[in-house]
Amino acid sequence: MEQRLDFFNANPNAVKALYALEEQIGKSSLGKSLAELVRLRASQINGCAFCVDMHTTDARKAGETDRRLAAVVVWRETPFFTDRERAALEWTEAVTLVSQDHVPDVVWEAVKPHFSDEEIVDLTLLVSAINSWNRFAISFRKLPVLSAEH
Repeated sequence: MEQRLDFFNANPNAVKALYALEEQIGKSSLGKSLAELVRLRASQINGCAFCVDMHTTDARKAGETDRRLAAVVVWRETPFFTDRERAALEWTEAVTLVSQDHVPDVVWEAVKPHFSDEEIVDLTLLVSAINSWNRFAISFRKLPVLSAEH
């Protein structure tokens, strides 16, 4: 598979708009580790190889263990995640797959006890942003880069 288009160079202003979302997310109280788990889960659902690779690496840098990262795809079946992380991962799945169930009330009720209203908005912005990045990377076939770091 070859990259179709280098969207970073083809339209820097579009990419700048996505980075503005990331800047806002970076100011949130969600935390780097939780943000990377959310990015990883959405990227897994969307099948974005570039983003799965990048956010696995970034999560490790934020202190995540290989064991937890390997279990993100099966988070419901493991004891490795806190209730807050579970609520965030469930919210991530529902928002990413919004066309299927329109974010059911049961998911809303599960996320509310673990996040403030402001954090729920930030979490939703985070999920929306990674879904946008996934769509860019998948559409233009952005590929993971082999390096000594991996």
